[in-house]
Amino acid sequence: MTRAGERGAALAWPALGLAACVLLPWYALQDGLGSLGWARELWNSEESGAAFALGLSLGRWWLLPTIACLFAAAITALLPLPRARRGTLLALCGAAGIACFVAQALGIGLRGWTADWLTGLFGELDGRQFGIGAGGAVAGIACVGIVASGLALRGAFGGDAFVAGAVAAVIASIVLFTAWPILRILVQAFQNGDGAFVPSLLLERLSAPKIWTLRCLLGGGRCGVAWNTLFLAVCCGVGTTALGLAFALIATRTGFRYKRTLRVLTVLPIITPPFVIGLALILVFGRSGLVNQFLEWAFAVPPTRWIYGFQGVFLAQLFAFTPVAFLVLIGVVEGVSPTLEEASQTLRADRWATFTTVSLPLMKPGLANAFLVGFIESIADFGNPIVLGGDYRVLSTEIYFAVVGAQLDYGRAAALGLLLLAFALGAFFLQRRIVGTGSYATISGKGDAGLPTPLPAAARRVAMAVALPWAAITALLYGFAFLGGVVKVWGRDYTLTLEHYVKAFAVEHGANGLIWSGAAWHSFWTTVKLAAVAAPLTALLGLLAAWLLVRQRFAGRAALEFATMLSFAVPGTVIGVAYVFAFNVPPLEITGSALIIVLCFIFRNMPVGVRAGMAAMSQIDRSLDEASATLRGRAPQTLAFVVLPLLRPAIVGSLIYGFVRAVTTVSAVVFLVTAEYELATTYIILRVINGDYGLAVAYSCALIALMLVAILAIQLAVGDRRLGRRAGPTQGARA
Repeated sequence: MTRAGERGAALAWPALGLAACVLLPWYALQDGLGSLGWARELWNSEESGAAFALGLSLGRWWLLPTIACLFAAAITALLPLPRARRGTLLALCGAAGIACFVAQALGIGLRGWTADWLTGLFGELDGRQFGIGAGGAVAGIACVGIVASGLALRGAFGGDAFVAGAVAAVIASIVLFTAWPILRILVQAFQNGDGAFVPSLLLERLSAPKIWTLRCLLGGGRCGVAWNTLFLAVCCGVGTTALGLAFALIATRTGFRYKRTLRVLTVLPIITPPFVIGLALILVFGRSGLVNQFLEWAFAVPPTRWIYGFQGVFLAQLFAFTPVAFLVLIGVVEGVSPTLEEASQTLRADRWATFTTVSLPLMKPGLANAFLVGFIESIADFGNPIVLGGDYRVLSTEIYFAVVGAQLDYGRAAALGLLLLAFALGAFFLQRRIVGTGSYATISGKGDAGLPTPLPAAARRVAMAVALPWAAITALLYGFAFLGGVVKVWGRDYTLTLEHYVKAFAVEHGANGLIWSGAAWHSFWTTVKLAAVAAPLTALLGLLAAWLLVRQRFAGRAALEFATMLSFAVPGTVIGVAYVFAFNVPPLEITGSALIIVLCFIFRNMPVGVRAGMAAMSQIDRSLDEASATLRGRAPQTLAFVVLPLLRPAIVGSLIYGFVRAVTTVSAVVFLVTAEYELATTYIILRVINGDYGLAVAYSCALIALMLVAILAIQLAVGDRRLGRRAGPTQGARA
């Protein structure tokens, strides 16, 4: 880039920030920006004024330092300084702007100073602040952009402004919408009922016998909830990884005739509201379920409650989280180079030796990532333990009862949440140690026309023996779930009827056109709109973070990698409460809006996109990036035209996961929904509480149909990854 171009790029961010301080209201508006009435009051209103007017004439002097930092950055960008010095000064101006912005945002609230020590230091404040609006948000983003631009001019991130900006954007978004809310709720672990900071309380809360007891091993009672959580999570991680690998191998390395049907059954649990799996298991295996009734009728075996407890929760989690492991592993299995397998066979290795010594080791990053995701999904799961746990208590349910129970102990909930974070951190570092620093690249710039090696007969039989019965049980469970929506009352009146669907989704024709008169339409359209907004943003941010973590080298990369998993490691209930704590008051006052729900969707679901992207990207050789750089391709061009086309399986997985989890999530948003923004899952839960199971099941079936259509649309829109490989006879042969 020329000197003039660098100067113009460096000037863009401060110019944007200053424009926002002049042309946009600094504080959030009650009616939003759409009314345009604020444009007439930019210079004379304390509520809708621009930062310049507020700071110079309306008594908001604390906004002036941020404006001054933006001015200083603009002047620095125009000065004829050496590149490195200009970068240093810009980075300092941006950092100072961020510091001033954060200080005034956190230090002044609706009643003036937010802390007594500030009042004692500066005296009473004649003024107050509302939540940050469009002007403040753009100014804050501009300060972050100035820092990134300055670091790039100094030579950081290879001197690439795009990479610097991407790192800054990912870090800032994770700090603001993941670390900050979690910090706000976890600080409660050190506070007593009066809000006083007492560090010893954390140790007291975490040392309770109910958490760590091992009486179950001695035959004297139950084990502590921490051991229950760990044991369940390890079993879930191993089980989902094994099942996901079996399905992925059948889908990619066999000629199984019904691959498409198998894929649909594989992902079906992920597109289902979480309580449907538990309800279906109870209908089939519960005390009054079909299996118990048959055993009693055929063999006089008394009905039992065996489905409640560890075995029931474990079974439900396997159904729920195997699709996630499959989505992570399918691209990894496809990415194993047939040329390497052919080379092994050329050296007289049989198929089993090739599979165990070449193929499986190359899948190591994917297997480790699948286990990590399964482990963290399990410790954070709330829906399945609350429905099927019985006496088997885990940390997520303990946190829930601490928040919504009669005790209302936020401190205990926060302490248990901190323990969950410690478990996630341990799994994260174990995964990194297992994968190590070895190279697993199998996709390079060289041609690869090798034929995918068929699975060894033993491996194929094992995969079939594991996957096909599981798929059959899945089909059986969902068959009963669908049946529950077309009978009057399950267990009492099995008369077939469509009245539940009519009640939920009735459409009438009025004088002005169609009237969506069904009781479920409002929550349905709200859910579809918010999920459609959140899904592409979730995939974009997740894959961008994966690209930075795999392809770039910068200080703090390991910390950033763990930070991307933070929201995944914390139970959804805690995330919801944390968002309420963080965003119910200034500086970010967005509780009750659609924005807070979309943000919760994005940062709750982003980690799967990160892990899938990292697993797939670890197989793409760096020589492709280097070839692009040799042809003068900059980082944006390399990412868009070289890396992303090879990441299509990961893109599809991220989009699908982001959309369906936004549609089916419960615990993370149960505290965030309002009457205006009611979601499908919260509507269904209310119907279940009221005993209207038929309507709840009918609505769940409608959501499943919606998400199947969305999955097909996403796959058609993104397309397949083409690696230039020939299709061997095994791909068309019948199993």
